[in-house]
Amino acid sequence: MFNLKLKVMKRISYLAVFILVFLLSANLANATGNRSAFNEYEINLVQDLHMGKQVKAVWKLSYSKNETPVTVVKRKTIDGTEYLVQSEYFAVCYSSTSTGFGAKAAKGAWCAVPKKINRAVINQQELARQEILTPAKVDDETALGLIASYLPDLINKGYTHLLN
Repeated sequence: MFNLKLKVMKRISYLAVFILVFLLSANLANATGNRSAFNEYEINLVQDLHMGKQVKAVWKLSYSKNETPVTVVKRKTIDGTEYLVQSEYFAVCYSSTSTGFGAKAAKGAWCAVPKKINRAVINQQELARQEILTPAKVDDETALGLIASYLPDLINKGYTHLLN
């Protein structure tokens, strides 16, 4: 009889350990930062704008229909093409030059967001990691796809709601 109770207790212990490991692994998988909510996005060209000489095109990037989209402004510079990505709360620049395509801080003259707010929203370590996303110049379609894919990673965790 005692032997039977011991076997039942072992099975219950194994079951409890299995459930605990399953819950822990599910929690860790969720903590990896997989942002499935940002896998779908929509990019629309803004038509009929009087943009001036330096601005070549403007797009609206949205991850959700419920929020204000992010604006992407294409500018030609001496070094190549700059894509200023901005919202009311952050601004960042993606650059396509002869050295490649990647992210960098937005120029002060182009950024309407106060520096303190921008630094709170943009993850500086991720900005440094995204300095070169590809070693070659890219066209607009590729640039916009890369921006839409990598932008959510630039936003600090407490501010990702700004994108959706």
